[in-house]
Amino acid sequence: MKNILFLLFSLLVTSVFAQDATDIMQKVDANMASEARIVESKMTIHGRRNSRTVESRSYTEGNKNSMTEYLAPDRDKGTKMLKIEDRLWIYSPDTDRTVQLSGHMLRQSVMGSDLSYEDMMEDRELLDIYDAEIVGEEEIDGRNYWVIQLDAKVEDVNYVKRKTWIDQERYIPIKEEMYAKSGQLLKSTTLSNVKKIDGRWFPTKTIYKDELKNGSGTEFKIVNIKFNEKIPDYIFTKAVLKK
Repeated sequence: MKNILFLLFSLLVTSVFAQDATDIMQKVDANMASEARIVESKMTIHGRRNSRTVESRSYTEGNKNSMTEYLAPDRDKGTKMLKIEDRLWIYSPDTDRTVQLSGHMLRQSVMGSDLSYEDMMEDRELLDIYDAEIVGEEEIDGRNYWVIQLDAKVEDVNYVKRKTWIDQERYIPIKEEMYAKSGQLLKSTTLSNVKKIDGRWFPTKTIYKDELKNGSGTEFKIVNIKFNEKIPDYIFTKAVLKK
């Protein structure tokens, strides 16, 4: 009888924690997502020998459509990337050519950074592809965080397991680890410089690290961000690439 009661209690606790984790991730999504946004940013890519900074302006509509135009330095100026749902095109002003990326090409690095095109293409809600579970709590720099583990519940995912640290007050992630099926750590992100923008807390600096590469990662800084701005329809068409 005691064993049965213990089992029932364990199942109840597991169910409550699973529900809590789901609620937390839903609040994170609500805080971090927007119908549309325009972002001006600087991406500093730290290589083994030197670093370089790329400036860009991005337009995003929901989690399906986005267009990024690179503004500096001169070698990258005019390069554009257009994502419409599950399709991605790159335009190069040097060759005046537009190339659609697919298959193994999506595993390539974006502008030599620690991000791959495959990372950029993942637009599904996390709770649609992962089961969430609270696996701990931590205090970091005086703030309390839930540690949530995400285990894939579908086959076609880039990372089978993820761990994310969520601020218990502001419902924003401050770091994340992405793992292979073998358990090997593949990539990590650290978010900081949290600011209140349009009534929401939002991290304005992110460091991406490909754990299989040397170097100290890629630093992404938001210079300016506007939420729920009206974006002209032509921005998300192939015609914009050569404009």
